Amino acid sequence: MEESLPLLSLENALARSELDATASLKAAHGVVLAIRKYATALKVGNLKELQPAAAEIEKAELALRQQIVTARAGWTFDVDTYLNTSFVNEMLSVAAQKGVRIFERDERLYCYPVLVRVLLSEWAVQIDKTREKRLRPSVLVNKLKEMQKRPPRFRPEVFLEALYSAYLKAAVLNNKDLPALGRVISLLEIYELFTLLPGQSRDYSKQEFARDIYLLDRSGVIATKDGSKVSFPASTGTKIQSRTLNVVNENGEEKRYYAIAFNREA
Repeated sequence: MEESLPLLSLENALARSELDATASLKAAHGVVLAIRKYATALKVGNLKELQPAAAEIEKAELALRQQIVTARAGWTFDVDTYLNTSFVNEMLSVAAQKGVRIFERDERLYCYPVLVRVLLSEWAVQIDKTREKRLRPSVLVNKLKEMQKRPPRFRPEVFLEALYSAYLKAAVLNNKDLPALGRVISLLEIYELFTLLPGQSRDYSKQEFARDIYLLDRSGVIATKDGSKVSFPASTGTKIQSRTLNVVNENGEEKRYYAIAFNREA
């Protein structure tokens, strides 16, 4: 039985090449020292040292060239294969070592309160709306860890008003003869209204919308400016995966949202 090949490790590959780069810096420093020695001999007129110092420069330069060749040859990492097969697993492994909770669902990494998406063709990741090209797992996990310490930039009151506006529009579109308040409307309908313009569904994914619904639900903010109160009714629709919005919370638990309703107390 053949042994399976070990998973590609970007951490290991970078660490090896980092050692090569450090050795190149050391060799470059040797060239600088040799040139300084030659310059000093010129400055004071030490004619006897000129030829030996010049020879030392050539020797140091040769060592540097050889080290640069070694460093360049040492980086043979297959980035495309790695990003397609091993990147997420290494991220999860490094996160576990550092005590950072990251969960993989729906081609996203959930690291509450942010979402991370791998941009394969760009050799980058997208953290919410920001592209990040620094892909070393330990560096990326540390960044996410710092982001988790900050309070979410999410503004529940603003998001609630936007939901309310879309809800009223959806209610009229469904049946303008019935009162808007009190009706249960699919959250997917609300999302479609949120992303009507071309490209908006790419810039604001369903996963991000679901995350924002969860953040609103978690915030405890339920009343709009006019006193209407939001709720997220569960129904048989929550059993239909294609009609639900799923989000992974900070504990790794999956929450499902199906519909939204607004009511105003008499």
